[in-house]
Amino acid sequence: MSATQPTAMVADDEPLLRQALIRELAEAWPELEVVSQARSGTDALKEFETSQPDICFLDIHMPGLSGVEVARRIGRRAHVVFVTAFDSYAVEAFEHGALDYLVKPVERGRLAETVSRLQERLASAQPSTGTEALLDELASHLKIGGETEHLRWIYARVGQALRVIPVEAIDFLRADEKYTRVAWCEDSGQQSEALIVTSLRQLFVRLDKQRFVQVHRSVVVNLQKVSHFTRNKNETGNIHLKGRDEVLPVSRGFLHLFRQM
Repeated sequence: MSATQPTAMVADDEPLLRQALIRELAEAWPELEVVSQARSGTDALKEFETSQPDICFLDIHMPGLSGVEVARRIGRRAHVVFVTAFDSYAVEAFEHGALDYLVKPVERGRLAETVSRLQERLASAQPSTGTEALLDELASHLKIGGETEHLRWIYARVGQALRVIPVEAIDFLRADEKYTRVAWCEDSGQQSEALIVTSLRQLFVRLDKQRFVQVHRSVVVNLQKVSHFTRNKNETGNIHLKGRDEVLPVSRGFLHLFRQM
């Protein structure tokens, strides 16, 4: 570990959130140098071995290896802070254990508390021991290493604001060149949209398949938001959404999903 300027790695598969945390860390802890970034668990391990940071901020759910598995492999070589979407069990486990955590979107006050604890720990000896059992318990509860926990929120930059979009409010997701277009309905009933850099494929694997279905190579729709379906003569179809004028295409390969409609 560094004897002078503290260093950190930030690992999160969502670029907007990764960059937001780096900016917030720069404000809360100007002396901390972020020496590496990663967007998957596999990359995080590679970056760790290369840069050997003092602190690792790890998203729990990442492609490749989970943040929990990365923490296991890092062991006592660095201080670990988990970054997680809200999960009541995980938060309770963190509160009563030796592990530190941040909940997305990160609150300034909570980050200040974490920074203070990290500064104290850096002044002491090695990172905490005895966390292996807690890591195993978290992995078991969150089904890490097996079935992935369903996505609960999607984060999108809208103007200067970072929006937290509940997945159940989403009407549809549509691939738009290098981006994914997210269309959702606000609590007020207002229709909103945003572009995010996470691919449609990456999002779809994390969605509840009882609620969301892919109807075209570039379209995923929330079945609860479907008004009706119409069939075309060329063995394709169209989905009409509740309260929206936009019509979504259904390609031939997905037509069987709507045979009962």
